[in-house]
Amino acid sequence: MKKPQVRLGAFLSVPGNHLAGWRHPDAAPECDMDFAWYMRLTQMAERYLYDTIFFQDTVAVAGSDALKAGDLTRTRLSRIVKLEPTATLAALAVGTSRIGLIATATTTFNEPYNIARRFATIDHISGGRCGWNLVTSQIEDEAGNFGLDTHVDHALRYERAIEFYEVVSGLWDSWAPDAFLRDKESGVWFDVERMHFLDHKGKHFACRGPLNVSPTPQGRPIVAQAGSSEPGKELAARTADVVFTAQTELAAAQEFYADVKGRTAKYGRIPDDIKIMPGITPVIGGTMAEAQRKYDELQALLPDEVALAALARFTRGIDIFSYPLHGPMPELPEANSAKSRQALIMRMAKAGNLSLIQTARAVSAAQGHRVLVGPPEYIADEIETWVTQGGADGFNIICNYYPGPFVTFSETVIPELQRRGLFRTEYEGATLRENLGLRAPPSRWDQATE
Repeated sequence: MKKPQVRLGAFLSVPGNHLAGWRHPDAAPECDMDFAWYMRLTQMAERYLYDTIFFQDTVAVAGSDALKAGDLTRTRLSRIVKLEPTATLAALAVGTSRIGLIATATTTFNEPYNIARRFATIDHISGGRCGWNLVTSQIEDEAGNFGLDTHVDHALRYERAIEFYEVVSGLWDSWAPDAFLRDKESGVWFDVERMHFLDHKGKHFACRGPLNVSPTPQGRPIVAQAGSSEPGKELAARTADVVFTAQTELAAAQEFYADVKGRTAKYGRIPDDIKIMPGITPVIGGTMAEAQRKYDELQALLPDEVALAALARFTRGIDIFSYPLHGPMPELPEANSAKSRQALIMRMAKAGNLSLIQTARAVSAAQGHRVLVGPPEYIADEIETWVTQGGADGFNIICNYYPGPFVTFSETVIPELQRRGLFRTEYEGATLRENLGLRAPPSRWDQATE
């Protein structure tokens, strides 16, 4: 019986996902704005046969509200500036040939036509390797950059996102694959019968179409989705090819996996139409003791006040700084942003009986993702267990800093997965959709004529 194949994404959260990782002696903190680093890391990921790289994004300086109020703790946080990810993908496409290229673009502060055109263009430039990570804007700082005093309500953001996706996917179906004749003899450039006006009129958007980009090499770009709240899971079942999620316990991961895939039928889909890929942060040593020492050294670089400032992002509505550091993690009021991540933090705190500062430091180490500390064989064991027991289809690899941990994972864990028959030894196809083993969704116009 053929073993399941692990999907791997390189979540390039430069200069590192650990909030103090950039301070490590081996870290390259300048890699958040140095495109040469982006290219080197992406080419390395392609050499080691990752399915995709992935860039998250926000359209604000995280913590800018606090900075304006005089909180200088925020000056000690990294991940404040970054290259705009869709422009970055287009540039990376010309220096690679097989690896998938996924970037975040928010449905809250964009327009569907622009997003449809941008990602379709990158799919053409890359030869069919592009993906759009559909998000609804998580951090409240973004609102102030778009004429709003407060963040858009959570439910309204998801309502808008659903309609946004319908417009984008409709625009991607603007042309039949054989619409462009380019017939020199007749002088006819395209077959008007193979062109479709969208003529969408909804609550949030009105869009005539058609899109001024032809059908893309993989039918349409891959759609990824990262929300794990109830509306997020529904949106994922309806729209996503790939789901990026944060899960720290196998039982909870299995429940999430079954839940999301179990919702696909109502949208005319099958469970295999979605690949679920939680994030993991590896800390690798030759032995368990060496790996633990590496993790402890990283945590020693993290001041308590910086950890608390990071946790405060998820605790709007209460003054987290007024609670005793070594007292229990307080109950949090319902948030208007990052609902699923807030719930995960509370589960983690209760399950581990963590104090406030222990919770803050755990969050700062991996932003709610699972930290795996151990030798390569242990990391591979955990990956194999989750994939074979219905907890995941693969993982996003999120590193504490760059390049060291990414090099170590690629050089030690991937060969171990290959030895076990769990990971490819060459790419299966030329497009991201082929390499992920995903079928192309049918055009809405084809469905309409069935």
